[in-house]
Amino acid sequence: MSTVGPASPSHARSREVVVPWHNALTARLADYLELTKPRIAVLALTAVTVGYVLGSKGGWQVVPLLHALLGIGCVAAGSSILNQWIERSTDTQMDRTANRPLPAGRLQASEALWFGLACGLFGTLYLTIAVNAVTAWLALATMFLYVGVYTPLKRHTSLCTAVGAVPGALPPVLGWTAAGGQLDAGAFSLFAILFLWQFPHFLAIAWLYREDYARAGLRMLPRPSAKLPIVGAFTVIYALALIPVSLLPSEFALAGDAYFLAAIILGLCYLISSVRFLLNESRRTARSLLLVSLVYLPLLLLALTADHLRLLQ
Repeated sequence: MSTVGPASPSHARSREVVVPWHNALTARLADYLELTKPRIAVLALTAVTVGYVLGSKGGWQVVPLLHALLGIGCVAAGSSILNQWIERSTDTQMDRTANRPLPAGRLQASEALWFGLACGLFGTLYLTIAVNAVTAWLALATMFLYVGVYTPLKRHTSLCTAVGAVPGALPPVLGWTAAGGQLDAGAFSLFAILFLWQFPHFLAIAWLYREDYARAGLRMLPRPSAKLPIVGAFTVIYALALIPVSLLPSEFALAGDAYFLAAIILGLCYLISSVRFLLNESRRTARSLLLVSLVYLPLLLLALTADHLRLLQ
């Protein structure tokens, strides 16, 4: 910073100590927050809330829900942090991740490791004490599958996407059990919807960043075929399968006709976007599919929750 004239000693100390200290602390806290992947956490906790409302069968309360969200949120944060700790070397090789706190060197690997372990441990213990043991164990299993299985598999096989879809589909089930619901057909229907939804979503991301992933040695896409745009074909298959699966909550009396109709309309939009990507695998159609996937899930969950509450009145 340029100055006019000499600065007094006290002024210099103020400029060198107070202001930089404040800015450094703010930047450090921002980096810790970035490690938790807050946007992904918000989507996951939205699914937890939907599962909680449906699993409570009309008797839900705000305070127990907040207990569940806090505990599950901490476990989710711990999972994201440990995922980045494991992938810090490959993240340096990809443009989309090179500026994350660890590959950019703004935080030390040991800091992330202890932060991630602390979040996961605290969240699990909190769920055990404040919610119930079933939810705590399921949250711990979710963390193990994501960090201990999915993350290492990314270096070896594109089947990692299927493995990663399991912990990705568990948030509504965690909400369901947090409300006291049993692991029954209703919980399975919520799991199945999120499980299938993830494939077109993640395949679109993997296609868009395929060069980044290849440079880092991560096998996120199935092997290409000379006869068929294989990535597009998979997105269509999963989007097509999602339509009947998304209707299961109506079959299990979790929602009524309004949700049934909304699920069909949203499912057809998702399918059409996947077909467009199949017919023309391009950045434009991949981005369109990604956008549709991000609109589809919140709208579907909103329709499901609203119709469920309507039935309870």
